[in-house]
Amino acid sequence: MSIEVKDVMGHVVIAVLADASFADIVAAMKRYAVGAVTVIDADRRPMGVVSEDDLLLKEIDTVRHSVSLFESSRQRREHEKAAAVSASQLMTSPAITVTPGTSVRDAARLMHAERIKQLPVIDVVTGRVIGTLHQRDVLRVFTRPAGELEADIRALLPEPGPFTVEINAGMVRIAGQVRWRSQAIALVEAVRNAEGVVDVVGELAAEDDDLIVVPPLM
Repeated sequence: MSIEVKDVMGHVVIAVLADASFADIVAAMKRYAVGAVTVIDADRRPMGVVSEDDLLLKEIDTVRHSVSLFESSRQRREHEKAAAVSASQLMTSPAITVTPGTSVRDAARLMHAERIKQLPVIDVVTGRVIGTLHQRDVLRVFTRPAGELEADIRALLPEPGPFTVEINAGMVRIAGQVRWRSQAIALVEAVRNAEGVVDVVGELAAEDDDLIVVPPLM
């Protein structure tokens, strides 16, 4: 069973309007103990995100204007953010978002690729922000009840069995017998990709080896 964003997301949205001041953003982050806020328009649609890193440029970059014709676009943007006084000037846009039906695995990949710690969750019809997915929400898949996780794993196992499945803190040990060696390898990988599995120890015996090793050419 694929776990989706709606299964783990938070339904509280910490957001500010585009004209929110620097002080307002700092106050919101402090009040709700978050590292970023979503910037929304009047219809609650996300426009961008302001993170703590964006705010810190005010302290780090004391020049606050372009000093070289040869600076990169990133350096130029950092100078602009250091001089910014409102959410619309500070935000990184467009906002990177997910929907309730996005798989948690895909959301985790997006967080890793974009190096962000939270994602606004939007309604697929209206585009309005309806929640927030934090990194800690994603990590909740590794605390699934063992019985629930075992049921998902057993659904992957071929018939006939029997197979032994042992789970301890997300570590899975699976033992039994299959027809082919390739089947054993594929089964271990399928279990490893199950939501909430940390790693797999496969102790599967194969009746026949269908993996032919071709000797190197002399």
